[in-house]
Amino acid sequence: MSVLRPQPPEDPIQYDPAAVFASGMVAAADLAALADRLDAARAESLADLDRWRAGGARPGEALDPAFIDLPDRLLAAYQADRASSELFAILQAARRIREAVDRVVVLGIGGSFMGTRALFEALCHPFHNELPRGERGGRPRLSFEGFNMDNDSAQGLLDLVAPAGAPRGDDLLDRWALLVVSKSGGTLETAAATRLFLAALAGAVGHDRQRLAARVVPITGRTGRLAALATALGCPDVFDIPDGVGGRFSVFTAVGLLPAAIVGIDVVRLLEGAAAMNRRFCEAPVAENAILRYVGVCHLAERAGATIRVLSSWSNRLEAVGLWYDQLLAESLGKDEKGATPLTVVTTRDLHSRGQQHQEGRRDKLITNLVVGEPRRDRLVVPKLPDGLADEDQLDDLVGTAWPGILAAATGGTNEAYAEAARPTADLLLPRIDEHVVGQLLQMLMLATVAEGRLVGTNPYGQPGVEAYKRLMMRRLRA
Repeated sequence: MSVLRPQPPEDPIQYDPAAVFASGMVAAADLAALADRLDAARAESLADLDRWRAGGARPGEALDPAFIDLPDRLLAAYQADRASSELFAILQAARRIREAVDRVVVLGIGGSFMGTRALFEALCHPFHNELPRGERGGRPRLSFEGFNMDNDSAQGLLDLVAPAGAPRGDDLLDRWALLVVSKSGGTLETAAATRLFLAALAGAVGHDRQRLAARVVPITGRTGRLAALATALGCPDVFDIPDGVGGRFSVFTAVGLLPAAIVGIDVVRLLEGAAAMNRRFCEAPVAENAILRYVGVCHLAERAGATIRVLSSWSNRLEAVGLWYDQLLAESLGKDEKGATPLTVVTTRDLHSRGQQHQEGRRDKLITNLVVGEPRRDRLVVPKLPDGLADEDQLDDLVGTAWPGILAAATGGTNEAYAEAARPTADLLLPRIDEHVVGQLLQMLMLATVAEGRLVGTNPYGQPGVEAYKRLMMRRLRA
């Protein structure tokens, strides 16, 4: 047997808009005519990074492009001097936490938790939290709070981690930790949840300050309220959200990488996938550039009336990726009375709730299918009915048919039905769901969002509408 580990495949994501062209909403010639503007949008997006490095943001301008080359910088530092690199520090902290507790509670809102949730649901066992620790490979459960002021949801999680009246023990399976994510530390939902769960955790460790500090990992800006709390607690591990990286673009910082590493996701492969997508974005000509072609088709479809963008995931495991992308697109481009409305659906599930509208409702939608080539697990097949039963469900002719084959038939049938009704659909083709592919996908969607902003003249950074709700909420609370 060879002692060499085979290299995992690195197949690129493909983008196919042929059915959009066939629908008549967008013409291939129009996309070709947009090439110079798409090239200029790419150049401006990359120039933003150069301007930021040089401190060139204009007065009052939001400018957070440092996510673009972040995967490359993290990997280069890790390869150059592993022990002093940030990625090594993240992996070391992940190992410490993984060995110390059986549940990690992530407190954050928006981009401070949605990217982590997308990674967790895409790349871990679909029922990770329900498995015994041994079947989880010794990795903790992962739970999320601090993204809403839902009294009963927070109480429900407290029931799990700090049940009222239960004796306090120190068994590994009862131990838990907090990852608190907030760049400023001033977001009320997360800050209030931090107080709540910090009090519960203090009780769980017998109010031992050293043990409490060891179970709390803040991920925040270099200054701010959460940074001050981390200093006061004396937390041994504190990670920065780098300057120049906004919350919704932070999935490849410690915000996403630390919890991902804790639950066993290969974050090096994730970053390698993102870096591979960066190379395609920077180097491929427009006509062969999946990111820029995606941007161009979306832009032209919106100009033609498709103001709703449906990301149709043909895998349950990618639903959270879609929800993360909804936020990314809405907050980045939904400004100045412009911007398409994003919508995530999971098919075939949502064909029974939204399919009718998408096929015969208003012609205001561009559907992008997120299609996965190969499953990660052995293929299920349609079995025979148990002995004593005839063909009551009339599926005997499908005995032996594999689940992926049924899904492929559903995908083809749906696309054919949409084509007959001249409904525009495009395909984002993922060879499989693994770290390298998901790294490609998330980086592609972030790059596409920024490039589209520069194409249409909308600053994709900053979130003025969200800041208004925060200000008015605090005014009501402190009136």
